[in-house]
Amino acid sequence: MTHDTYPNAVAWIRVLRPLVWAGAALLLLTPWLAMRFTDEVAWTGSDFVVFGAMLLVACVAFETITRVARVPSYLLASMIAIGAAFLLLWANLAVGIVDAPEHPANLLFLGVLVVGAVGAGLVRLHARGMSYVLAAMATAQAVAGGIAMRMDTQGSPAFVLAFTGLYVVAWLTSALLFRKGAKSCIAG
Repeated sequence: MTHDTYPNAVAWIRVLRPLVWAGAALLLLTPWLAMRFTDEVAWTGSDFVVFGAMLLVACVAFETITRVARVPSYLLASMIAIGAAFLLLWANLAVGIVDAPEHPANLLFLGVLVVGAVGAGLVRLHARGMSYVLAAMATAQAVAGGIAMRMDTQGSPAFVLAFTGLYVVAWLTSALLFRKGAKSCIAG
């Protein structure tokens, strides 16, 4: 019997669930508080709506995986993937990865998230399938980064390269953890 078992995942979920929701509430509250103390932060109502929707989707995704997770490695893989996807979308919408958010190269990075969402649906969140989906996301991220570096005439290709590399590592780490989760489910 493996040590990576469902009771361990349930224990982690009980601890993490309130932290995830409270963290989301704090993240949504942070810009509102910052606006009280500085003019550097100037969010509109639509900014709060979009950010709130992003947080809600991330929290609902977390709740969904808590119902699917059978082993801690699956839970961790999911949390890495959800967190990375959230940050990728946030960076893309807020400042743009390449130049400004309106730069067409930024759509390439949104394509990585589409690969993940469609893939997760196709494999029905099964651990083995998710390992392939995350590997596909890593590949899509590398391709998007390569194309974006060629399209980025204003900014720094070094930043796009580093950003892409960081995300490729995140997606592959998640893929490996999903693979471990799939093996643990079979062994358990």
